Amino acid sequence: MDLALQAALILFGTFFVLLAIGVPISVGIGIASFITALTIVPMDVAIFTAAQNMVQGINSFALLAVIFFILSGSIMNNGGIAIRLINLAKLLGGRLPGSLAHTNVVGNMLFGSISGSAVASAAAIGKVMTPLQEKEGYDKSYSAAVNIASSPAGLLIPPSGVLILYSLVSGGTSISALFMAGYLPGLLMGLAVMVVAYLIAKKQNYPIAERPTVSQGLKIVLDAIPSLLMIVVVIGGIVAGIFTATEGAAVAVLYSIVLSAIYREIKLSHIPEILKETVVMTGIVLFLVGASSIMSWVMAFTGIPLAISDMLLAASENPIIILLIMNLLLLIVGTFMDLTPAVLIFTPIFLPIATELGMDPVHFGIVLVFNLCIGIMTPPVGSSLFVGCSVANVSIESVLRPLSKIFIALVAALLLVTFIPSISLAIPKLLDLM
Repeated sequence: MDLALQAALILFGTFFVLLAIGVPISVGIGIASFITALTIVPMDVAIFTAAQNMVQGINSFALLAVIFFILSGSIMNNGGIAIRLINLAKLLGGRLPGSLAHTNVVGNMLFGSISGSAVASAAAIGKVMTPLQEKEGYDKSYSAAVNIASSPAGLLIPPSGVLILYSLVSGGTSISALFMAGYLPGLLMGLAVMVVAYLIAKKQNYPIAERPTVSQGLKIVLDAIPSLLMIVVVIGGIVAGIFTATEGAAVAVLYSIVLSAIYREIKLSHIPEILKETVVMTGIVLFLVGASSIMSWVMAFTGIPLAISDMLLAASENPIIILLIMNLLLLIVGTFMDLTPAVLIFTPIFLPIATELGMDPVHFGIVLVFNLCIGIMTPPVGSSLFVGCSVANVSIESVLRPLSKIFIALVAALLLVTFIPSISLAIPKLLDLM
């Protein structure tokens, strides 16, 4: 049997068996990779190589950016920023049928981009918006579906820790270019949710929000400006070359501390919990990166990515068909695997195929993350799905019907991003980042 095929069967077979019996993903990656390594090299070499790759995997200056953005997001989640962004989202939502649903979408896009977490966004925005929508007569399943589907949009809109991880795994793709490339696809994801939300709201005759006065609108904008300036300072500084992504993440931490202090909604008693939350999340991410480094070595040593690439390229000579197959596979992966491990595992497999087709690594990174963002909202392991249902106090079954309609719109948006590269690449090229 070919070495690549044998290694792939052992690696992924063991990994999926471990997932099925409830082993955590990071531990499953490490165990499956080590077992596969034992079949191709002696035990002492496998132990030494596994340890070496784990250390090398997390010995990266760029990973500090992820840690700092996690800390910044934790501070913001406790710093009174969500309600100010929701008020701004109400203003931006306009006077459309189902105005509160559109407010939910815009709120998730704003808060998700700042906090860097779809789950935090679904929880923070959902807690505020669900009671308001219920009071206005919105169906709870509809409200929950809109909240769940729009919460991942902020992961594409910078600053994004996931895009930093992709840059690391892909061999150093420009973080600045990735950040700028995420804007239009992130907005398109939010717009796709809003279109379906509008159609359902129009059919159900959901109410239109009252028009705020000029003075009210001005106050809302002024209240939200300090929060939005963080994006301008951090992203502007990175793109302008004033500081690196890691330094920008540290600036985001400092900015969020100062802003939370100004709002007076964060107390000294909150700090231990914030630090604990950051340490736990950091530990999870670093262990995932370390374990995935072993898997990447095993795959590279046995030639698994090249074998998969040859198999896909042999299946069809049409790039459109191959890209459709890749999207389908990534959508399936996203339904049972969280976004971070999926990026770490499948970037080395699919990136060579994408570059073989002439796809820019920046473009592919956005397509990859877009696919996996859709997976966050789908069963059986969609993290935003579970959090959104919990916040709205509705069953998963009741949410699936409205969610399936939004899912179709998001897949359509994904195909646009896949086959129209300029949606991702126009801004980075305009800013001369590529």
